[in-house]
Amino acid sequence: MKEITLQELEKLDKDSYLLIDIRDESARNYGMMPGAVAVSFDREYEEVEKDIAALPADKTLIFYCDYGRKTRDFGDIAFLEGREHYSLAGGYTGYVCAKASEFGDLEERREKAELSIRKKFHKQLFSPFAKACKMYHLIEEGDNIAVCISGGKDSMLMAKLFQEIRKHRQCNFELTFLVMDPGYNKENRALIESNAKALGIPVTIFESEIFDAVDTIEKNPCYLCARMRRGYLYSKAKALGCNKIALGHHYDDVIETILMGMLHGAQIQTMMPKLHSTNFEGMELIRPLYFVREADICAWRDYNDLHFLQCACHFTETCSTCHEDGTTSSKRLETKKLIAKLKETNPYVESNIFASVENVNLDTVICYKKDGVRHHFLDDYES
Repeated sequence: MKEITLQELEKLDKDSYLLIDIRDESARNYGMMPGAVAVSFDREYEEVEKDIAALPADKTLIFYCDYGRKTRDFGDIAFLEGREHYSLAGGYTGYVCAKASEFGDLEERREKAELSIRKKFHKQLFSPFAKACKMYHLIEEGDNIAVCISGGKDSMLMAKLFQEIRKHRQCNFELTFLVMDPGYNKENRALIESNAKALGIPVTIFESEIFDAVDTIEKNPCYLCARMRRGYLYSKAKALGCNKIALGHHYDDVIETILMGMLHGAQIQTMMPKLHSTNFEGMELIRPLYFVREADICAWRDYNDLHFLQCACHFTETCSTCHEDGTTSSKRLETKKLIAKLKETNPYVESNIFASVENVNLDTVICYKKDGVRHHFLDDYES
């Protein structure tokens, strides 16, 4: 398919073309180009043809994927004959990087982002962040916390919330904003750096070769990647004098993990708000976004017109940032949709899932594990 650059696109009359986002739904959840319509090409040919036929015939069609490679490499498509159409060079990632490079007054953008945390989104973001820190004792006197930034919306917001809570001076602690480059392409690396600069986050970047290491792995590459990432983060954080690493998992991650464990792993477990490292003595992992809803994070991002890294894995170049348990974004999206469907008839389903792991009655459990030891209800049934 012929390509068109962003610069060329900007010269066209906006009413003369239509943007077509062909990425999967999990990728689109991270953001879309303004005015774009979603048409997934991972379906039957007839279904895609029907959707394209329904689009205005007088519009030039501009297709985009994650990096512009998939649309560029499209062969001849019969139902596009007679219609002017192009592949957007660089795809959505190229668009996001271009937007980041257009930052105006950086001080003004930083101040707006911080003010929105203190005012407009205080109840939705700062309050639940502070609640988790207090309830689970995530921040303690003398801590040196490595705030791990992947480049996505969650970790970037977490960094800003840490900066804000430190201003309250309820206890003395230090922050190190740690970014690991596991093998990003130059565009993704530049996007993280520009966003950090615009938000006033003084990041420390170190490099690893994790992406190259998992490229040849066929079985569970996401799981291996996630484990390796955490190991590198622990190691670097400890070398920098930190005693904790903070990850940006939020409330929705927690309830999805609980449900996925039951449906796909045949187990009941949760994503803990903090835990001791088993391989790095004296180190802890904390999750201060534990009570923060993903929708509120997205609202803060969009209010401040911020564009974050949505995908960095060059193993597939279509999956979202690796989850801690190595699950794919499609499986998480499936679980997210299931929860949304259940919520239609039960508005409390999300809070009930979350609370379920706080209300475990061992008298009604067939079997459970404690410190690696299996306990069965028959062990002391007669007694």
